Amino acid sequence: MKKIWQKDDNATNILVNKFTVGKDLDFDERLAKYDVKGSMAHCKMLAEVGIISNEESKQMLTVLEEILKDIENGTFEIDKNAEDIHSQVESILIEKLGDTGKKIHTARSRNDQVLLDIKLYLLDEIREITTLTDELFQILIKLADQHKDVLLPGYTHLQIAMPSSFGLWFGAYAESLLDDVEMLFSVKNIINKNPLGSAAGYGSSFPIDRESTTYNLGFQSMNYNSVYAQMTRGKSEKMLSMAMATLAGTLGKFAYDVCLYLSQNFDFISFPKEFTTGSSIMPHKKNPDIFELVRARCNRIQSLPSEFILLTNNLPSGYHRDMQLTKEILFPAIDSLKECLEILNYTLPNIQVKDGILEDEKYQYLFSVEKINEEVKKGSSFRDAYVKVGQDIENNGFDFEIKNLNHTHQGSIGNLCLDKIEYQFNKLKNKLLG
Repeated sequence: MKKIWQKDDNATNILVNKFTVGKDLDFDERLAKYDVKGSMAHCKMLAEVGIISNEESKQMLTVLEEILKDIENGTFEIDKNAEDIHSQVESILIEKLGDTGKKIHTARSRNDQVLLDIKLYLLDEIREITTLTDELFQILIKLADQHKDVLLPGYTHLQIAMPSSFGLWFGAYAESLLDDVEMLFSVKNIINKNPLGSAAGYGSSFPIDRESTTYNLGFQSMNYNSVYAQMTRGKSEKMLSMAMATLAGTLGKFAYDVCLYLSQNFDFISFPKEFTTGSSIMPHKKNPDIFELVRARCNRIQSLPSEFILLTNNLPSGYHRDMQLTKEILFPAIDSLKECLEILNYTLPNIQVKDGILEDEKYQYLFSVEKINEEVKKGSSFRDAYVKVGQDIENNGFDFEIKNLNHTHQGSIGNLCLDKIEYQFNKLKNKLLG
């Protein structure tokens, strides 16, 4: 297929073509429907401002609607001889409409075209990630409420520290997701601006109406400055990668806790055997491979911002072909993050928590602060009580009977504030998905 920038019939060197096209066609299938939707909005606008006739616009829209229908039905195929999806769509228009089809690229560059496609794609992916995160959040909130009275050792420096609970543990990760979704929301607001009309980065001498395409494509607003619009290529991907890395950090930490708590030395939780794997040599093994892979994948996702910084930080303004690589960095990572969320949503409802954990004698010092607080309530100063209890521990004289722990402040064992966390999350989620 002739390239859209080709001025004669001399073909590009095969090796050069293979290298420069790279993996674009592998990822362009994701962008196909957005490319067509962008072309439809552009086509309508060209007719509105009188650059093409209403009849020409109608003809092009008819063909574009056919292409979009094929894409949505799964019958559209990327032409392996095409340079990219943009050139393939234009080629179809020319094939079916002749000279009329050649007018689609008026007042547009492939630069703002791919910018638009990527932004629309990322906005949809943010919605999908939010939906999956919401499912995980609701599971965690339910588990936190269900097991709010089951005590669990709390650790600092991996040394036993103070009493915690499964409610506090599950609830902590629920609230972490709240902050993660807030970051996704911020990134969505930044990405949700129309770059179409910036052309190659310097606008157009045609009297185009960028408000029209902004409205028709459902953007919140536009990137007004045409140079800056081009500067958002790479920046949009980098900012989303930062939000993804933040969310991956939460998932990875949770997965690590699960692996730790599943080990025989901790033995706080378990899963049905179908959610674990065995050993080729040790018949007793029940390995948490799911959670180890979530942890590993999330560690890779957390490296994304660094990769984008290295790719983009030494470039001046204007478009550079380096940006082509953003797709092959980000798109598979989006898939991986969604897969991690999906497998957690599938397995986590089957978690089984152990009761009576703190009755084991090895956890008695978890209650040292409770003992200090008892002394303070009797009239001792905190520092004197601290010394007294510390000496009792050193002299093997510490004793504390587990009673109903009376923790009442917001965010404590006895007051998880799950309703407050859930309210804030749902309010933010509704904005993100709206």
